[in-house]
Amino acid sequence: MIKLVGLTGGIGSGKSTVARMLRERGIPVIDADAIARQVVEPGWPAHGEIAAAWPEVMGADGRIDRRKLGAIVFSDPTSQARLEAITHPRIREQVALQAAALEVTGHRLAFLEAALLVETGFYKQLDGLVVVSLGLDTQVERVMARDACPRESALARIRAQRPLADKVRVADHVIDNDGDIEATRAQLDRILRAIETRSESNHATPGRPTRS
Repeated sequence: MIKLVGLTGGIGSGKSTVARMLRERGIPVIDADAIARQVVEPGWPAHGEIAAAWPEVMGADGRIDRRKLGAIVFSDPTSQARLEAITHPRIREQVALQAAALEVTGHRLAFLEAALLVETGFYKQLDGLVVVSLGLDTQVERVMARDACPRESALARIRAQRPLADKVRVADHVIDNDGDIEATRAQLDRILRAIETRSESNHATPGRPTRS
């Protein structure tokens, strides 16, 4: 049975960098954000439900204007909950299908890269959780560099998300990404060895690993 481990972090923490390292090692990574974009495309059930709920977000080409939709739902908890009720089951269904397809091709381990694994509670359904973390000063610098924005804007984006400390608290493994790229690689390799060791020792009783 394939082991599916969550990979998450905060804005600018380096989650995508770690995902790239995993792929370089031949370990597949399911991109939840890509799936989230897919399930709202025309022809998918979520597209029709969103169009019915918020017709004002529909573009002339029949596609959903994601910026307009975001402006509506993120300022209104009721609308946000409604959107999540439409999209989250479809996202999880596609994650399960992709994981099953990977298992058929012989993969024993895959990662699910997603920004909101902790916020949605979906991490509890996975076989472990890796959180990419770093100090606030480094995080601010990286967001400023990535988005070419001033410090105040970077801080506002960071504070709009769930604190990294909350995610670290429920993690099975934490990658401290405050250092250089080689330090991050070394930590990832140690985590992969730990996951593989647990997978072998718990082969007969699959489930979430204990905290390391």
